[in-house]
Formats: sequence, C-alpha cells, structure tokens
Amino acid sequence: MRSLTVFPLLVAFAAPVFAEPMTLAPLQVTDWKAVYGRIEARDRIPARARLGGTLVALDVAEGDSVTAGQVLARIVDEKLAFQLSAIDAQLQAVSAQRDNAQVELKRGEDLLKQGVTTVQRLDGLRTQVDVLDGQIASISAQRRVIEQQAAEGSVLAPIAGRVLQVPAAKGAVVMAGETVANLGGGGIFLRLAVPERHAAGLREGDKIQIESATGAQSGTLVRIYPLIENGRVVADVEVDGLSDAFVDARVLVRLPVGTHEALMVPATALTTTAGLDYISANNAMRVVVPGSREVIDGVEMVEILSGLQSGDVIETDGAKHE
Repeated sequence: MRSLTVFPLLVAFAAPVFAEPMTLAPLQVTDWKAVYGRIEARDRIPARARLGGTLVALDVAEGDSVTAGQVLARIVDEKLAFQLSAIDAQLQAVSAQRDNAQVELKRGEDLLKQGVTTVQRLDGLRTQVDVLDGQIASISAQRRVIEQQAAEGSVLAPIAGRVLQVPAAKGAVVMAGETVANLGGGGIFLRLAVPERHAAGLREGDKIQIESATGAQSGTLVRIYPLIENGRVVADVEVDGLSDAFVDARVLVRLPVGTHEALMVPATALTTTAGLDYISANNAMRVVVPGSREVIDGVEMVEILSGLQSGDVIETDGAKHE
C-alpha cells in the first residue's frame, strides 16, 4: 500500500510536456478594498399636506410607482364648507343690494330727464352702485381663496419615482406641512462610506466592482465628498441598471485604493498535488504560494507570493504528465 501512494507522485513528475512558455516580470496590480455600499435614491422628497384636516383618502402604499403631480391622498377640512356657505350668503345679500341700487339709479336717470331730481342725487346713486360692485368683487375673491384652500386638500407627488414610506393612515388628522408619504426618484446610485485612511487612493472616474443580488456589476466613482464624518469618506458611484427594488439595501463593493508590483501567472499554470501548488519554471517543478486572483485583459491571473522570481520562464498550461 505504501508503494501505491508514492508511485503516482513519481509518475506525475516523470515526463512533463509543456507549451506556451512565459517570462515572468512584475506587473502593477490594483489593491482592492472591500466595503459595503448603500443603494439610495438621488432625490428623496416628502409629499406634504398643504391643508390641515382629516385624511379621508390614501391612494398609495410603500413600493408603488408614481408620476409627478399624481394625487396621493386627499384631506378635507369641514370648516371650509361652512366658510363657503357664509360667503355665498354674503354674496347673495350684497347682490340683492346691488340690484336694488341699480334700479334706483335707473329711476334717478329718468327723473333727471324730467327735471324732478338733481345731478348730485344721481351721482350718489352711481357711487352706491360702484361700492356694491366692489363689495361683490371682494367677496368673490374671498370665495376663490377658500376654494383654492379646499383644492389644496389633494396631496400631490412632487416627483416621479417610488413610494418609500407612508407614515400617515386613512382617517388620521394631519396638520399643514405634515408628511403624508416619502418619495424616492431622480435615479438610483450607490453611496459608500470608506475609512479615511483610504481617502488618498480614491479618484473620481475609478472603476468600481460591485457584487449585487443580480450578479457582478461595474460602476464609476463620480463624486468624493470633502467632509469626513465619523472617520469615513463619503463617495457616490453610478451603476447602469442598478435595481431600485430596495432602497437603502447594502451591497458588497470593491474599491481600488492603491497599486503594488506582483508576479502574476495565468491560473492554468498552477498544478495542485497532495495539497501543494506547483508551477513549472525553468524546466523544473517548483512549490509556490499563490495569492489573490485577478482578471487581467480577460485572463484569470494568480499572484505568486513566493517560489518564483522575476525572469523565470514558466509554462502557462500547467504540468501535463504521462
């Protein structure tokens, strides 16, 4: 049994057949920092009540998509209906007075033609009609103000987007300025909070690697904020096709924070036997210690931490043995 365990190893190194030699030279490799990013809406705006009253209708829920200007809820202030009734009564009374004054003016004009009344009396009648016309216009304007207040009971969506939160409930009493729904819109982006020790390595325009629920994606670092909060630098990343299904969701992000020189070999050059990694270098098998893996120009490469040096000639297709 002991000879059976040794024999495969002896055979494995007996007659190697190599191809595609490669001369090792140091490469500049990007250092990546793994952090968590948070998916955020570019604009997060509350839809507020413009009128105090009772919330009689609530037409949206969390997660609904809305358009700008869409009616989200309706608020009713019953006092406005009573105010409108009072204004209508005033308008009716003044209109009746104005009709009577107009009749008196017409009678005065007829009497003036007959020489029975005076011009001064007729001017007084005209003034009375003008005053009543002004009162009617004033009351009508007050009525339009009340009508506008009643119309402001409709809570409108300030932007197009998705409803993130609805803190109010149907039947609740709300005050003017109170939030009825929170909306997120204007697009989705990724916000990062990076430890400040890595701030010097961040550059706007850098490519960012993202691991989301839908798979690997890439983004662009578009903004780095100058204010450091709680020892962290805030940065924004734009990602095409980023899902807006969950706002404030956290995703894993890899940031480029620097570079270093490394010996990189194709992943196909590695051969693993009995738990050890080997590479054929200078026509001999060497034990190596592999490090991180990177995709360079579409080829999966492995960093070699020890076992090789610059100038070594390696076989890129691994060790093929008879």
